Amino acid sequence: MTNKEKPQLKIEERGTTLLVRVDGGKHGLFGLEIATQLDALVDRVDKDPHIHAVVFTGARPGRFVSHADVRWLQEGGAEVPNVGRRSAGAIIDVSHKASGISALDPIVRKTPLWGGVQVDRMHESFLKMNRSGVIYVAAINGSTLGLGAEFAWACDFRVMADGDYFIGQPEVLLGIFPGGGGTQRLTRLIGTHKSLYAILEGKPFTPQQALALGAIDEVVPQNDLVPRALELAEYFGRRVKGSVEAIKRAIYFGGSATLEDGLREEHIGFLGVAKSKEGQELMKDYLEATDENGELPFYDPEAYAEGIKDGRMPKHKSKKNS
Repeated sequence: MTNKEKPQLKIEERGTTLLVRVDGGKHGLFGLEIATQLDALVDRVDKDPHIHAVVFTGARPGRFVSHADVRWLQEGGAEVPNVGRRSAGAIIDVSHKASGISALDPIVRKTPLWGGVQVDRMHESFLKMNRSGVIYVAAINGSTLGLGAEFAWACDFRVMADGDYFIGQPEVLLGIFPGGGGTQRLTRLIGTHKSLYAILEGKPFTPQQALALGAIDEVVPQNDLVPRALELAEYFGRRVKGSVEAIKRAIYFGGSATLEDGLREEHIGFLGVAKSKEGQELMKDYLEATDENGELPFYDPEAYAEGIKDGRMPKHKSKKNS
């Protein structure tokens, strides 16, 4: 396999946003190489204070990510012993613990746990995206199925090209079912019954169907896709990174918990941002503007509109002296 065909993430810097073209090789597949590179990328941008957003798009015309590398799934599944739900749960628990200790990889590779470890790490990569202060946008430049769709569901926003394309979860037609989070994330996007119907049928959505259901956020002409995704990424990326992280954690993890647990997640996040340097500075400036101008800045249409555009309220200007 040449370097040109080797699965890879092609990264371009666009200011505070990274444009990442996902090249899954000849067939545009999501396999172990892409999963490993994605995990490294997520760790990198999370630690980089200068990166506020990432846009993913497919490297090949008409395809975002075709689907998972089925050989990767088949070979991993073949190594799993034939067990019941309780034993399967135990295997998953052990795999989860092993996945966090890379030093054990040489040993685990020789056991039936290795497939579970790889899946667990992929789940963790997606979860790290959900816990991150970085905005993730999927610029879906064509069709995508299975793990490709699950990758898009794991992003914060999804923009899809208009055309004869499709997106969905066809795994049931192979006698399996979504293993990259599709049963959970698609359900949270479009609702329980609609998700059940779609995943049981295995029939994908057209761009317009996905938009109507809420599975994606926008449908745009192909030529406008990447510019629009970059625009969306930059727009939300202007917000304070610490606030973005706290909001995402509260919504992604608290929103599907009990009300009590969700409020606790919100409270934890609030305490963190309330004492942050950015939060303190913006709140103090808001108070000074209120005292000097005799009006709350959020009720000043011009200031509020500027704040939404820039991701933070503008430094106050005294109207008394203007």
